Amino acid sequence: MAALIAATLGVQVLGQQAPSGNGPSATPKGWKAPRTAWGHPDLQGLWDNGTTTPLERPAEFAGREFLTDAELAERTHEVATRAEKRPTSAAADVELAYNNEWWERGSPLKRTSLIIDPPDGRLPALTDEGKKIVAARDAYRKSRGPADSWTDRPLQERCILYHGVPPFPTGYNNQYQIVQTPGLVAIRYEMMAETRMIPIDGRPHLSGAIPQWIGNSRGRFEGDTLVVETTGYSEKTTFRFPAANDSLRVIERFTRTGPNEIDYRFTVQNPVMYTRDFTAVLPLRASQGPLFEYACHEGNYGMAGVLSGHRSEEKKAEEAAKKKQ
Repeated sequence: MAALIAATLGVQVLGQQAPSGNGPSATPKGWKAPRTAWGHPDLQGLWDNGTTTPLERPAEFAGREFLTDAELAERTHEVATRAEKRPTSAAADVELAYNNEWWERGSPLKRTSLIIDPPDGRLPALTDEGKKIVAARDAYRKSRGPADSWTDRPLQERCILYHGVPPFPTGYNNQYQIVQTPGLVAIRYEMMAETRMIPIDGRPHLSGAIPQWIGNSRGRFEGDTLVVETTGYSEKTTFRFPAANDSLRVIERFTRTGPNEIDYRFTVQNPVMYTRDFTAVLPLRASQGPLFEYACHEGNYGMAGVLSGHRSEEKKAEEAAKKKQ
C-alpha cells in the first residue's frame, strides 16, 4: 500500500535546455553562476529531479550510454500517456493506481541509466561479504510474514522516511527547496516533508554511535560546487541499492550550470558491499512550485488495514488447512 500522497497538481518545471544527465550541456552564453550576499554559489530555490530513467542500464541498452532521438521521443510519449490507458479489468485498473492528474514522474533523460561509472551503467559486483549480508537479509525476510508486525512494513508506509541520501525520484512530490545561510545549507524534501540540515562551517561529523535515518551530512564549497559527505546511517534505513550502512559514505556534488539547472551527482563508497565505488547523475531543474504540504496517514489508518488484512488471510489459511486434515 502506497503512502498517502499530497496533491501535486500544477507543478511545472522550467527551462527546456538539455539537462546535464543528457551529456555535456553548454552553459548559456554570458551566464554567470549567481552568488549569495556572502559570496557562496547560490543554489537556492525550488528544484525538481523527476525522471523515469532507471538507476541501472537495462540489458537492451548494454554498451550504449545514450538513447537515440527517436528512442527518447518514444519513451517520453509513453511516460506522458501510460496512466491514461486504463485496463478493462477492475482489478488491473486498481493495480495501475493513479491517472496523469496525480502522477508527476518527470521525463526520461537521454541517458540509458543514472549510473555513469562503472561505464556499463550497472551497480558494481558485490563483495563476498556483501553477498553474505544480502543473503542473510533475504533469509530473515522469508522467515517472517509480510506483515507479522508494523516493523515488517516499508519505512514509507510507516511515515518515517521516503527518501534517504541520495534522494531518488518517484512518481510524484519530486520537488526540493534549497535555502542557504553562511554556515548552513538546508534542503526540504516535498515527499514526506523531510528537511536535511547540512553544516558548511567545518564542524566534524557526529560520532558513529549516533546513527541517523538520512545519515550525518557535512558540506563544503569547492569552487562553484557544493560537496556534501554523508555517513552515519541507521542500519534500519533502506536504499534503492544494497547497503551495509556502517560502512556507507555518499559524496554529493551540486553545481549550478544554468539559470534553471543544477548538475547533481553522487558517488557511493561502500567497500564492505561493493568491489568498487559507483557514481550517478540526476539533474535538478528549476520548478515554479509551490512546494506542497505532505500529509502522511494522519492516525496511520492504512497501517491498521494492512495488518488486519494479513491477519484475516492467515485465519483463512488456517481454516483451509483444518478442512484438509
